[in-house]
Amino acid sequence: MSTITPPSPHPAVDRLARPTPPRRRRLSTGRALTYTVLVVGVLLWLLPFVWMVLGSVKTQREILTKPPTIWPQDPTFANFGRWFTDLNFGQFFTNSVVVAVVTVLGNLLFCSMVGYALAKMDFPGKRALFALVMIMLMVPGVVTFVPLFVQVTSLGLLNTYPALILPFLTQPLGVFLMRQFMLGIPEPLMEAARIDGAGELRIFARVVMPLCGPPLATLGILTFLGSWNNFLWPLVAAQSQDMYTLPVALSLYSTGQQATDYGLLLAGAVLVITPILLLFVLLQRYFVQGIATVGLK
Repeated sequence: MSTITPPSPHPAVDRLARPTPPRRRRLSTGRALTYTVLVVGVLLWLLPFVWMVLGSVKTQREILTKPPTIWPQDPTFANFGRWFTDLNFGQFFTNSVVVAVVTVLGNLLFCSMVGYALAKMDFPGKRALFALVMIMLMVPGVVTFVPLFVQVTSLGLLNTYPALILPFLTQPLGVFLMRQFMLGIPEPLMEAARIDGAGELRIFARVVMPLCGPPLATLGILTFLGSWNNFLWPLVAAQSQDMYTLPVALSLYSTGQQATDYGLLLAGAVLVITPILLLFVLLQRYFVQGIATVGLK
């Protein structure tokens, strides 16, 4: 005996509940196309880094072979060994670390203080000062290069750590970044601290700074990246080999009188870029948070 299924009392609901294979197919195709484009983009972005790493373990003869080879035929770590034995890599690395770390710490402190004053304090000339910060963001660094060099020379700081650090101890981008984030900190938190008798310095240290983890990480990464890769200013301010940073040493010692030693150059590039990659991997979560929240106010 056959069973007759009664018609549904809500045909419109049944039509909405039915699957729509064509639409799903279109969504799947679009998602696959997006993933394909992203994967191709990532591979193209990684290609120079892969070539750099593979070239660092090749000999000069193999690097200059035509047509070029992708995988090393006879891998060697002699290029890295030359940096640690023939060249003074330890001194170059120490100089870069000292300059980068002190520059980062100075920017974290001073940019936060100026950003707090511009965001949460009222004083005469506040708008003019912020306008000056915005103007400095638009001024290329090359414009102030010569006056800065003359000033450092007149102070007798040439070929010293202060000459490499002081010009970059506070930067307009850091001030703008910290100010924009601090504008989003609720005023009741600060008013409660003032009612309890806390001064501005204590509010800044105990209330504001603990909330600024993401922008501080973002500012630290950007400042470290800029200081670590800085080439032109250390090239001019460092007059002796003892004060060379890694980018300066990389450019000077990989180029001889006859030709460039590409193996040595690529090995040095690997050594230079490794600390930056490690720092970004460790702080990438805070970096993304800082970039995402800086423009909310």
